[in-house]
Parts: sequence; structure tokens; C-alpha cells
Amino acid sequence: MVYQPPAGARDLLPLDVAQKRWIEDRLQQVFHRWGYHRIITSTLERIDTLMAGGAIQRSTVIQLQNAENEELGLRPELTASIARTAVTRMAGVTYPQRLYYNTNVFQRSSDYRRNQPQEFYQAGVELLGAGGLLADAEVVLLLADCLQALSINHWHLILGEAGITQSLLQVFPANVRNQVRYAIAHLDRIAIDNLPLTEELRSRARIILDLRGNSGDVLQKVSSLDLDASQQEAVNNLKSLVELLENRSKFPLILDLSLIQTFDYYTGISFEVVSDTGSGARVLGRGGRYDQLLGQYHPQGNNIPGIGFALSIEDLYQALDYSQQLPQTTPASNWLVVAENNNAYDAAFAYAEKLRNSTHLVRVEMELGGQDAEVIRQYARDRSIAQIAWVKADGSTTIESNN
Repeated sequence: MVYQPPAGARDLLPLDVAQKRWIEDRLQQVFHRWGYHRIITSTLERIDTLMAGGAIQRSTVIQLQNAENEELGLRPELTASIARTAVTRMAGVTYPQRLYYNTNVFQRSSDYRRNQPQEFYQAGVELLGAGGLLADAEVVLLLADCLQALSINHWHLILGEAGITQSLLQVFPANVRNQVRYAIAHLDRIAIDNLPLTEELRSRARIILDLRGNSGDVLQKVSSLDLDASQQEAVNNLKSLVELLENRSKFPLILDLSLIQTFDYYTGISFEVVSDTGSGARVLGRGGRYDQLLGQYHPQGNNIPGIGFALSIEDLYQALDYSQQLPQTTPASNWLVVAENNNAYDAAFAYAEKLRNSTHLVRVEMELGGQDAEVIRQYARDRSIAQIAWVKADGSTTIESNN
């Protein structure tokens, strides 16, 4: 019998891990520079915790059951887990809280025949307890800084504003509003044409669907609609954010007020970052503002504003693989320490320990015996090990460079 991982699972070999760590280390440096601290939440969550925010479909959760017959699930994303942690374990903290994560998530695939992956890796941030222009700008600019740290240059930001779009949908009758919303979310013009709407409302739906493109044009178009005071204030706030982002960064920005989910999760800006490489367009990450999510977990129902994003490590890998920036080999050892005979084992281990105790990372391998000198030298050449230390029983050492 040939043992294989279950459908949707996969193993990461040393080079895969080296490439993954290359990405994660650079992202972590950016998160630290912006004052974010790492949080690690449980891989397992209660199903009701995952469902509370309304953004996760039960069918996508890999479900388990414990001895108490509680319904459990492997987390399909981190925001719900961090929201639950913030209100239950971080009561009394000073806000804002800047948190980041780098972990695996699990999402059930509906297509088992193609062995679609069900385990993924994400890195992202959550900025909790801060609303308004500056918090929104911080998270988007932090995202841009992450991509710059990875030297991903060909990308653009698609920016929406869920609050504005949802308010524009209020003119539609309640019995068809969700259908209009679904059609706009999926850019389905045919569905709009077939909905039971007056010509005026059908025209309104088409206008909302077309509210994407150059930021100036979109803002002018939405401002021409019959907006009430709160809607106009939201549009003015969005305009201020766009101006700040365009002044601070040079990445292409597409304003898209048709960028809306079919669930009430985001309450303000939402965004996607899309790569433009020879491998085709690829969504590298998503995020947005969710000012009502933490209230779902708070004992008193108190809302705490939040905004964040998640980057897909797999999609970042694909973008970087095209540009040939990822390491192509695992790191080579610096030293191979060889005991010249059976009496030199202790001295060889002592010398290896001395090398490893350097203030800088030094990779040291022990030669494990039974090989003649030329085989040892060939092994060092094959592994690109820089130096060989031949150690005698009295501790004296001969250093040989491996050129």
C-alpha cells in the first residue's frame, strides 16, 4: 500500500519551507516596523463563533466534533477568531490594538475529484479600536508597504466602500434588494435586466454596477446621484481617503463601488489587491472595515471598530515565482565537522558546539562516520558546504576550504 496525504492536504519540503519563510520574514519585518504585534489563536473554533460574523458559510468549514458533542470547525480565516479573542481575552486593554498573524487556515473544497487544496497560509493584520480616515489609510498603506518589501511592483488596488453601496441599495424594494445586491456583487448585467424593476430602478442598478474606474470619474458620478446628507458625508470621507492614498503612494487605484459582498460583514471601505504579471491577474489579498463584527462577540454587544487585511502566501508565491526572486536552494551549511577517528568524537562535538555558539547564525553539520576522506569532500561539494574541520582527539583541528 502506498500512503498518500488525504485529498486537499499537502506536504511542504525544505525548499518549499525556505521560500515560504522568505515571504513571511519580509512581511513580519514590515508588520513590526508599523508597530503590530503577533497574535496566535486556536486552530479549532466553535461553529457558532465562526458563524457569528455572517461572512463564513458553514459549507466551507471543515467540521469536527468533540467528546461533549460540541460542533467545532477548523478556522477558515482569522478575523472571527481575533474578534472573539479581543472581546473575551483582552478586556481592559488600551485601544487601538495593532495585531498581526501568520498562520494556516482551512477551507472545505467542493471539488474533491481535482484534489483541490483545503489548507492555505495567510499573513495579515487587524487594527482594532480605531475608526476614521487615518486608520483606513494606515491599513491600506501598510498593505502597499508589504508588497514593496517583497518587490512586487505590478499590482493595483481595487477600493470599494460597502457603507455607500449598501445605502444606495435602500431605494430598491425589500423583496428584490438582495437579488439586486447579488447581481451587482457578481457584475451580472443580465440578471439586472431580468429583475422585476421599474425602468427608473433598473437604470439605478446599472449606474451602481458601473461605479468603477478612475477615482475622480467615479466620485463625480456618485455625487451626481440624489444623495442625502449622510451619504454625501460618506462620499466626502471616501474622497479624502482617495486623495491621501494617491498623494502618499504611487500604486494604481481603481475605485469600485460595485465591490460589495452578498453578506453584511464590511461596513466601510473594502479592497482587493490584484497583481498584474505575465502569469495573469491574481488577487493577492483582501480586506476592509468591519465596525460591527466585534459587537457580535462582546458580552454586552458593544461595538469596537476594526479594519484589516489578509494576504495569501500561495498567491504571493505565484507572483514572486514569476519574477524569480524566491530562493532556489535551501541554505547551505557553513561547516562540516569531521572526527578523524573514534577517539575524537568528544572533541568533534565540542568544536561543533563552539562554532554554533557564534554571535551570528552558523550552520554546522557533523559527519556521522564511516566514510573515507574523499567521499566526505565530495559530500561537502555536493551540499555547497564552505569549510571542513578535521578534528583530532586532542582537539587540534585542520581547516579545509571547500572550493
